Amino acid sequence: MSASSSAGPVRRHAAAPDGVREGSRTAVAALGMCVMLVFGLGAGVNLAVGRLATSALRPTPTEVLWIIDSYLIVFGCLLIPSGAVGDRFGRKGALLYGLALMVVGSLASAVSPTVPLLLGARAVAGAGAALILPNSLPLLISCYPPRKRSYAVALWTALSGGGGVAGNIVGGAVLQFYDWQALFAVAAPLAACALAVAAKTLPRVERRAHPIDTCGVLLLVAAVFGVLFGIIEGSELGWTSAAVLLGFAAGAVFLALFCRCELVREQPLLDPRVFRRPGMRAGTLGIVASFIAMYSVFYLNGQYLMNVKDYPAVLAGLGTAPLAVVIFLVSPRAVRLADHYGARPVIACGLLVVVAGLTLFSLCGPGTAYVLYAGCIVVVGIGSGLSNPPLSNAVVTSVPTHQGGVGSGVNSFSREIGGALGFAVFGTLLSTRFADALPAELRRGQDFAGGQALGTALRGTERSGAAAAHLSEQVREAFTTAMAESLRIVALVLLLVALVVVLWLRPRHAGQRTTEGKL
Repeated sequence: MSASSSAGPVRRHAAAPDGVREGSRTAVAALGMCVMLVFGLGAGVNLAVGRLATSALRPTPTEVLWIIDSYLIVFGCLLIPSGAVGDRFGRKGALLYGLALMVVGSLASAVSPTVPLLLGARAVAGAGAALILPNSLPLLISCYPPRKRSYAVALWTALSGGGGVAGNIVGGAVLQFYDWQALFAVAAPLAACALAVAAKTLPRVERRAHPIDTCGVLLLVAAVFGVLFGIIEGSELGWTSAAVLLGFAAGAVFLALFCRCELVREQPLLDPRVFRRPGMRAGTLGIVASFIAMYSVFYLNGQYLMNVKDYPAVLAGLGTAPLAVVIFLVSPRAVRLADHYGARPVIACGLLVVVAGLTLFSLCGPGTAYVLYAGCIVVVGIGSGLSNPPLSNAVVTSVPTHQGGVGSGVNSFSREIGGALGFAVFGTLLSTRFADALPAELRRGQDFAGGQALGTALRGTERSGAAAAHLSEQVREAFTTAMAESLRIVALVLLLVALVVVLWLRPRHAGQRTTEGKL
């Protein structure tokens, strides 16, 4: 089938010596900024929870949660539909519109005088992020010759992991000197710069003239919203609360309706039968598990370094910097290892190394030196760098070329679900075990649900007079005990998932792209 033109011929470039198509280096840099900005804006704002809670907006605890999560929910709901929009109308245009929405949403967030306006602005930024991310991967791949396609996927996965770290670093630095508004405002000029460079340098990629599956989009958005609502609210309202159970039930019903609808459509948004492919099943599950581990580390990093180790915000943000460095160093090598040995052993090795890293984290206590803590981060980074590129490659090569945006959307959505689960599940485990480990006099009358349990307990010790120092030490010990128990549970779950992923993957799974019509 011939593809329709997208406002001009497709640019074709000779390969430069470093593997990037000639003239595409600036485009690669712009796409890298886009990917890191999307993940950074989602991760960095978690450092501002305390500032938001005590700000002039006077939000309730639930409103603080939704200020953080409105971006993530809109982002997650629109990822796969936004990939389909890029496939249909042009990936470059979709990405540019996304960056424009990111500029508007970030500026509006910074100047919002009320909570409802802030929630709306965060939702606009989330919609922009959803247009950017799934279309960035096919555009990045187009900047490389076919033989370097796996390297492009590895670079994208490294950027997505590094974006979360960069968000923590930049967020910590901004909050060290400014209030929470600056955290949103700083994203606007970065997005505007990426927009200007991307508009000038990105190649136009062939697109396919096919209708958008509106019914499929609406059903999928409703299903994803129900699931994300349940995951995010579960840690706050309780996993057996009526609202959370209703969210999960609604998600399951809409997902079943989506699958039934897509199976009978001639041109579905996402054919459910694609999950029969071992690469799609294993890749999706593996990415979810890997990002649960990574975002569990992000969750504990701020509380551990700022409250247990008394680091200022700027140093706490820098605490995860080794993770980004290691991921960028290891990811390209993972591609070469997968080409040589096959994806299956590389993925297995990577996930097992992440399990080992989480186990090492569980040994950290109040007196652990940062160099040892950083060593744990390095181990997790090595495992993520080894496993994520071949997992992503398995996902995006399981759909036809003309649905590259949808495949990238599934890949991105797996990261979003993993990140949301990491924050919610690890946060719930940590809060529950922390409350149980606290001295009885500090547990009375306190609510330790949510992300500020350690800060709440430490503030409680300030009213204890001469015993404050001793109680403060007990609180820190209780937190690290809870941290260790929670990390071991996450590590055990990841180990079990790794076994399933390896069983699903075929030996020497090369992630060959499926041909059109063979789903």
